[in-house]
Amino acid sequence: MKYLHTMVRVTDLEASLDFYCNNLGLVEVRRKEVPAGRFTLVFLAAPGDKAGELELTWNWDPEEYTGGRNFGHLAYAVDDIYGLCQKLMDAGVTINRPPRDGHMAFVRSPDGISIELIQKGDDLPATEPWLSMPNEGSW
Repeated sequence: MKYLHTMVRVTDLEASLDFYCNNLGLVEVRRKEVPAGRFTLVFLAAPGDKAGELELTWNWDPEEYTGGRNFGHLAYAVDDIYGLCQKLMDAGVTINRPPRDGHMAFVRSPDGISIELIQKGDDLPATEPWLSMPNEGSW
């Protein structure tokens, strides 16, 4: 058995690509338009790591998705959790669970999918503004 990918449905493909690619740093690996089924599949991966792809499924006909929380979360190891969280905040992304411990943070995608960010290697030293930043919303 081999892990292939995780699929999440998105309501706004462009907003999701902006979040996952421009803000989170994933790269588009491939895309498949399926006119007969009226949907688009976009596969993303962390740079240099195509083993665990994220499949964004965008159904062309508007549909409301609820219960993103019951999905659980996606998790990515990152080189600099403080730097990435600052980049996300600068892009208007809410840091739901700040990296107070220099180890872990949570954010949400435009469709409410919870994303866990984990510092690669040793935890970074606890530092402000992260140390005293409160949680916001749920993750």
